[in-house]
Amino acid sequence: MDTTEGILMSISTRLNISRTDGTIASQAQTNQFEPVRRYRAHARWVRGILVVMVWSMSTACSTFQVSDSRTHETQLTTAQGVSLIIHNSQITTLDDVQPSATAVAIQNGRFVKVGMDEDVLAMRGKTTQVINAQGRRMIPGMNDSHSHYIRGGLAFNAILRWDGVPTLAEGLEMIRQQALRTPNGQWIRVIGGWTPHQFQEKRLPTPEELTKAAPHTPVYVQYFYSRAVVNQAGLEAIGFTEHTKLPPGSQLELGPDGKPTGLLIADPHPALLYKSIAALPALSPDEQINSTIHLFYQLARFGLTSVIDVGGGGQHYPTNYKTAEQLAEQAKFPLRVSYFLFAQTPGKEYSDFQQWVSLVPPNTNTDPLREDGYVIEGGGEYLVWDAADFENFMSPRPELNPGMSQKLNNVVTLLVKNRWPFRLHATYDESISKILDVLEEVNRSTPFNGLRWSIEHAETLKEPNMDRILALRGGVAIQDRMVFLGDDFLKRYGEEAASQTPAIRMLLDKGIPVGMGTDGTRGSSFNPWVGLHWLVTGETAGGAKLYGPDNLLTREEALRLYTVGSAWFSHEETVKGRIAEGQYADFSVLSADYMKVPLEEIKKIESVLTVVDGKIVWGAQDYVSLMPSLPPIKPDWSPVKYFGSYWKGKNN
Repeated sequence: MDTTEGILMSISTRLNISRTDGTIASQAQTNQFEPVRRYRAHARWVRGILVVMVWSMSTACSTFQVSDSRTHETQLTTAQGVSLIIHNSQITTLDDVQPSATAVAIQNGRFVKVGMDEDVLAMRGKTTQVINAQGRRMIPGMNDSHSHYIRGGLAFNAILRWDGVPTLAEGLEMIRQQALRTPNGQWIRVIGGWTPHQFQEKRLPTPEELTKAAPHTPVYVQYFYSRAVVNQAGLEAIGFTEHTKLPPGSQLELGPDGKPTGLLIADPHPALLYKSIAALPALSPDEQINSTIHLFYQLARFGLTSVIDVGGGGQHYPTNYKTAEQLAEQAKFPLRVSYFLFAQTPGKEYSDFQQWVSLVPPNTNTDPLREDGYVIEGGGEYLVWDAADFENFMSPRPELNPGMSQKLNNVVTLLVKNRWPFRLHATYDESISKILDVLEEVNRSTPFNGLRWSIEHAETLKEPNMDRILALRGGVAIQDRMVFLGDDFLKRYGEEAASQTPAIRMLLDKGIPVGMGTDGTRGSSFNPWVGLHWLVTGETAGGAKLYGPDNLLTREEALRLYTVGSAWFSHEETVKGRIAEGQYADFSVLSADYMKVPLEEIKKIESVLTVVDGKIVWGAQDYVSLMPSLPPIKPDWSPVKYFGSYWKGKNN
């Protein structure tokens, strides 16, 4: 143990701050995972200050004990050393005190020095890893504030991804090739990250085209939560007929012969799509672990260092979280993960949350090595199914069930009493109005008293409801769904309505906390650069221009939403989102200069070096030798193994 770590542990012990997660130690543990209970931002901020102070103290002390000569002082400081230095970089710190720098020094998972090369390099020692960024842009690690990666990881290796594929013809060719290697009993599935508007053909595939590409292998292709297309083998495997009883708000297109054609329609309810996905064969437990690992390293590839997961349909707690829990307990997640619990059964939401609030307290971290490593945050994004609308702009706006108010009141009251932060899915301003009626009623009887909560998506949120959110001290988490769905919205509602979907500039001007995310993986792509491009250009994947200058962000403003903005939603805005002394050492070095490249090139940026907690979790190009070793992709027939996770051309 080096001097810095020894002093830090001594002070932490006296202050009752756990070394495991950098926060005040817990009371007796009650959870089955034996977690460490965190007392959030204040204690983490204190530890960050301690890291910097103790480093300075230990260096000064070791120097003083031996000699007061300048030469010897430099030698001793060099011998002490920090763990990692990155230099010769163009650093966007997002720290108002020091907006730019060229080098950083890292110790104990925190930045201990941010400055110019000469000053930082003076801190290197015999064991310091020194990396030359070769003039590349460095940014704070991005944080996807609304995602579904815990669920998505379980099937990631089984998905054929059309993210960025330029033509439908190429997508169909990928299906044809995948059919040659997909074993009997498995499906080819294309779910999430694409829109028909990205294709030159500007349309969905037909069932006949899928059958031609894969005549004997079942194929399921889903476009967001609007439509799905199944080939003939898929219809037979899943058992859909003209007599199939359908969930309300769902349709099976029938042909002239009265038989299903293979087109599944959410009109507007996506229950049929949920049901179809649930019928697809799961990967084995071992393959699910492998699949989750590879998804999270792909997130690191694009510069993400944190994600906030908001559950999802079919993602039962704790049953469907066992893979993630295992990886967290073994400290195998490359990123920091926060998660919220999503009510699973319509009509039984209250009993779900009643069980969960007694099972595990919020702010519980089960990663044994990393602060804020794997943390349960609260409830959402579905608290009550009747209180959720749908982002299907191919269909008219749905009305919320009139009976939702009392159900939502009961659940929110339960969460507030138990101090569980919560998040609420809502696409339309009309839905948000009804939800806010309930929240204001609860707040009058059971005051929120600063409990954090947020509206998710909010594409058509209007100013009066923004003011109501601000009054209740809530936040708004936005995503790049309009990249994929904006063309549908334009067709139904027109340019004027689309110009503020959402009204990002107004939200920021009002001082409402705003975070940026993807809604990946069944909806949008997991690539954050798609969203950054959208924030600064207002363009859809089909090239339509949604916003005027009054609703566009600068590149730095957009980056802030994806970093410190998103950190608000997990109570971490004091410890991450900036490159500053005392902050978590989470950052990425980029393949191209985000601040300077032509706008269209933003979507092509990746990370060549991603660091989380001061440790390298992704390396590419000149830094590929620093890339952690990953297990071979399982199963052997995985589309990700052959096509990769994101389109880069035929030689991906």
